[in-house]
Amino acid sequence: MPKNQNKKAKKRLPTVDEFLQFRPKRIDIEWNLNSKGLVDLKVPKFKSNFGKSFCRAIKRDQYITANLDKIGSIVWQHCDGVKTVEYILEIIKKNFPKEENIDQRFFLFLQQMHSLNYLDF
Repeated sequence: MPKNQNKKAKKRLPTVDEFLQFRPKRIDIEWNLNSKGLVDLKVPKFKSNFGKSFCRAIKRDQYITANLDKIGSIVWQHCDGVKTVEYILEIIKKNFPKEENIDQRFFLFLQQMHSLNYLDF
């Protein structure tokens, strides 16, 4: 099999049923609950040593704070590597029964957090 075809086969997207069985896990990012009970993530501005050194040189904070909303905060707290996507989806559906497209929003949130390297599966 040519190399290009082999790479395409490895990048197959999971089915919905497969995705529901994934167990999202937070990576080692500092986070806390703020006074409103929402999650604040402390995210490095730069990954490179040059960027970190630059922040130190100009005496600027090397981190930004990402403030999650109610749904994101609940999801983040449950991404412990044990609970499945399906389980977390049921939790947010119970907590936000009137939210439209909650499953699509949830899947998009997980995808975004994974692409930013904040979550792993």
